[in-house]
Amino acid sequence: MQQSARGHGNYVFTVYGLRLVCLEMRALLQTLRGVRYCATSTTMAKEVSELCVPVPWGEIRGKVWGPDHGRPVLCLHGWADNCGTFNTLIPLLPKECRYVAVDLAGHGLSSHRPPGDFYSFPAYVADVRRVADALQLQKFSIIGHSMGADIAGMFSALYPEMVDALVLLDAYGFLPTDLKELPKVLRQGMDEMLQFEKTEKKKRVYTYEKAVERLLAANPTLSEQSVHILLERGLVQVNEGFVFSRDLRVNFKNIVPISLEQSLEMQSRIQASVLVVLADEGFNRICFEPAQRKLTSTLLQCLQARNHMVVKVPGDHHFHLNKPEVITSFVSDFLRTKVLSQSNRQHKL
Repeated sequence: MQQSARGHGNYVFTVYGLRLVCLEMRALLQTLRGVRYCATSTTMAKEVSELCVPVPWGEIRGKVWGPDHGRPVLCLHGWADNCGTFNTLIPLLPKECRYVAVDLAGHGLSSHRPPGDFYSFPAYVADVRRVADALQLQKFSIIGHSMGADIAGMFSALYPEMVDALVLLDAYGFLPTDLKELPKVLRQGMDEMLQFEKTEKKKRVYTYEKAVERLLAANPTLSEQSVHILLERGLVQVNEGFVFSRDLRVNFKNIVPISLEQSLEMQSRIQASVLVVLADEGFNRICFEPAQRKLTSTLLQCLQARNHMVVKVPGDHHFHLNKPEVITSFVSDFLRTKVLSQSNRQHKL
């Protein structure tokens, strides 16, 4: 039996963990919807639970912080990360909220998509809706980092009535592709998948130390502490050592790219209040070509024209994990102003 990496975190979820005591309401939810919560540790004097949501091909896993009846905030991580990316930020945010951070499909402890299936933004958006339905969330906020922010933007455009506040961390809510490049990107994604299906599926095995080196080399913006946090859910133990838990197919090009025009149209449909927090040494500066920066600059200008809040802070792409205190005040004030104060006002009415 494969196991999650042991000895490198407190969030291991095994069959033995099912013996931990769960609240009666959670037991009821298990019966009604198959959603499982299991207490794993304590943070901010509040229970941190492991989440398991059944989906047609397996399960979406995650972690939950905060009171049962707190204002729901869904947290979506970036590409090749997992929900551990929010471990250091969430304990610093308003305690009145209930934070649900998920491992996106193919990441962390969540199931990989079935053979032949692609990883695309619309598929991730459908997964967010599955999680929201399973948890019976009718209205909630979303904090998204990088790819998770782009998924959050698309979800907020397609289901505007469900999202009251949107926090985009080092991202713009959409990742537009130049119109002339769309066929090329689409073909590349298909060719990568078809080639993958012809090759032997064998993951490389690492010692834990070599896995740390590998992740640091691939993500130079991560601190070593952040690497250890991500590896709590990012490794699976096998007889010879450890393998990375993420599906190799998440590396392929998104086969459903969208143009700037499509991105702007969807952006216009978002009803939620939006906060964009950009790192001065972040993704846009390091990874984007000048042509891509022009597209994201247009997205940013349109967000500002709609009176959404945009701030820039010192740091790199993983600022929320490496140094969360840099953004805590912005995110906390935004949630208090746009979500918690509105909720209190409605209760008084």
